[in-house]
Amino acid sequence: MQLVINTYGAAIHRVGNLFEICADGNKSLVSPRKVQSILITTGVHLTSDAIEMAVEHNIDILFADKFGNPYGRLWHSKLGSTARIRRSQIELSMRPDGLQLGLQWVLRRFESQIEFLKNLRGRRTRASAEITNMIGILAKSADDLNALFGDISEVRNKILGIEGYAGRQYWQLLGGLLPERFQFYERSRNPARDEFNCLLNYAYGVLYGIVERACVIAGLDPYVGFIHTDNYNKTSLVFDIIEAYRIYAEETVFGLFSARQVTRKLFDPYNNGMTLNAEGKKVLLERYNRYLDEAIRYSGRNIKRRDIVQYDLHKFAKELMKIYGTERSSDE
Repeated sequence: MQLVINTYGAAIHRVGNLFEICADGNKSLVSPRKVQSILITTGVHLTSDAIEMAVEHNIDILFADKFGNPYGRLWHSKLGSTARIRRSQIELSMRPDGLQLGLQWVLRRFESQIEFLKNLRGRRTRASAEITNMIGILAKSADDLNALFGDISEVRNKILGIEGYAGRQYWQLLGGLLPERFQFYERSRNPARDEFNCLLNYAYGVLYGIVERACVIAGLDPYVGFIHTDNYNKTSLVFDIIEAYRIYAEETVFGLFSARQVTRKLFDPYNNGMTLNAEGKKVLLERYNRYLDEAIRYSGRNIKRRDIVQYDLHKFAKELMKIYGTERSSDE
């Protein structure tokens, strides 16, 4: 599970072989064997013995800002797996065949959004025509991506154009399906201008931390991407890969509105926009973690959604090693 510390002034320290969490006058003990990561979203006291136990159990401690964006993490200092993965990753990122590796994540986003809309259409029959039309736009966008070939630098703008058009139509549709007082018609980032985008931005931030962690454990270099450009301190691969899993955040946030769990008291004004307050984070993260920890049928096995990310990236790393090994052998 992910342990979320969302109370200002809370404290985490070690008692024997357990974490003790103190918050609002209450104490609870948690076994490190049950914890995959610790998410800290506010001012918290964290002792060195608790950090040591987290490192011993391969638990990363992630710090997120008010928008949910990770700004730091404490973890062990060892990179996952072998340098062969990262060598192959770098070589392929500079070659035309690296384009297909990068596009697979964007294509999976379109596929997951289509599946989400098909399920939604069965419940929102009055909007059936609009949803069907959006499914067609996403399918056409996927076909357009599949038709691309060549060097990534030559087609990057085309990819961005295809993604941008599909995204604008998708968000207009979803925004119009919300209760009237919460409807919106375009994406807004930090700070968000509406409640849906505020929740979505925070959920994306949490997802970013999960994907980055999975990259490192799989032995992938988070800074070497295929679609996104390389810039100083930019985790390009994380931005590539997260596309395939954005639906986790989108389904969770849309579900909160459908269940009428969203009220304006969950938000605070901030710089002509809004942020989630402590209660808002609690409502989102409780539902989000339940969703991520739900086991579904995937690749012939029952696996938690949260663990699907790690499963996929281990598989991706093995593919990179296989490609690299095959090409090295042919060169020799």
